[in-house]
Parts: sequence; structure tokens; C-alpha cells
Amino acid sequence: MRTRKAALVGALCAGLSVALTGCGGGGTTDPDAGTNGVGRLDPAKIQDKARSAAREASSVHLSGSVVSQGRTYKLDMRLKRDGGTGRVASDASTFELLRVGDELFLKAPAAFWSRGDKDDKGAKDGKGDGAAAAGKLEKKYVKVPTGDPAYQQFKGFTDKDVLLDGLIGLHGKLDRGEHGTVAGVPTIRVNGAGGSGGTLDVSLMDTPYPLRVRRAGGAGQLELSDWGKDFALTPPPKQDTVDYGKRIPAAGEGASLPAPAK
Repeated sequence: MRTRKAALVGALCAGLSVALTGCGGGGTTDPDAGTNGVGRLDPAKIQDKARSAAREASSVHLSGSVVSQGRTYKLDMRLKRDGGTGRVASDASTFELLRVGDELFLKAPAAFWSRGDKDDKGAKDGKGDGAAAAGKLEKKYVKVPTGDPAYQQFKGFTDKDVLLDGLIGLHGKLDRGEHGTVAGVPTIRVNGAGGSGGTLDVSLMDTPYPLRVRRAGGAGQLELSDWGKDFALTPPPKQDTVDYGKRIPAAGEGASLPAPAK
């Protein structure tokens, strides 16, 4: 009986050895064993490696929220080196962006294009020429000319390097945080100013991609996935496109945008 109990205890210890520190043996497991090793680096080097990996990647899927100027914007963007596509939404408006090379297209509901002029009763009640024009733009891709003042601001949401450089940076003194997981992938966390300057979760498997960003001051959280996964980028059909030439129509208050990467 004693021999049988000893054998049972030995089997239990062997089966749980991955999760436990051992039966009666003491010691701790190494959370970085079998990983890419970045968890052992100084926090500044972890951040640098994550930034380098992000720049070198051919594409990424970015989703989550950004708080800017008192408003919360939800982003769902797929980005690559030569463009991007996706949606930006807030409580005031929602619009879609598509950029292929230097060609940038904006798709938005009629409310986005309504000028909302206080002196224009027709615009206010939805019966004026402004409302009619806005209705014609709904479900259309409006080409944003490169010379339009809004071009660079809209383009910022589709520029992989510009957007990621602005979002990944942490503020304050860096420290290495806890090990964790994001979407099932083991990570190491880097904190800025103890967390108040933002946090960055970096993959411990294969390439050290950034997988989650919590922005400083509670200014939103973003998930980064599908690194290096290609997707198609093609201009919209001509019958669905409107080209105003040098300048797009002025949008209403609902079209106001946050700075894309700060």
C-alpha cells in the first residue's frame, strides 16, 4: 500500500511539473523559457525591439479606442506600407477610409457631410440644397485631393508608420512589468511612469510585435494583430466614386477629427 501511494504521488508531481514549482523541491519556473528572450531585456530595449518589429512588418490590423479632445474614437484599420482601409467612429459620426498609394477616399453617411449652418433653415430641417447634396454623397467614395487641408489628417489614419510611431511610444521612466497573455499569446509588459505613461504588451513568441497598447492618461486602448498578414487594396469602382477636384465639400461638426497619432 505504501509503495502504491508513493508511486501515485510521483505521478502527480510529474504531471503538474509544468504548472507548479515541484513537489517538495522548491524553486520557481522561468517565464521566459522557450520564448524569444525579449522578456529578459531592459524595458527600453523591449520597447525598441517592438518598434523595430512594427516598422519592418508589411501589415497590421489595429482596433480599439483613442480618446482625443474629450471625444472617444473607435478605430478598426488594416494598414500596410502602401495604404490602408478601415473605419473611424465616434458618438458624432462614422466614416470609412481607403488609401491606395497616394489616392485617398472617404466614405461617410449624409449626416457627416451636412453643413448644419445655423442660418440655413433648409439645412437644419433636412430639406435644403445642402441636405440634398449630402444625401447624394452617402454611400459614395469621395476622393480627397492631395492639396485639400484635410488630406494629411485623413491620411494619418491610413499611414502605418505614422500611426504606430505615435501610438506605441510610452511616456516617463520605463519599467518591466508582469508577464501576461494577449489573445492567447504570452507577452511581457513595459510600463511608462508606473503605468500612468502608458503600457505596452510585447509578444514573447517569434517576432516581438506589440500586441496591446494602453495609452497614457487613460487615452484609449488598442489591439494589434495579423502582423504580416496581407490583404487586398484596390481603388473603389468609378461608379461609386465622386471626385470634386481640388477640394472636398466642407463637412459638418460631426466630421471633426482627432489628431491621428499623439
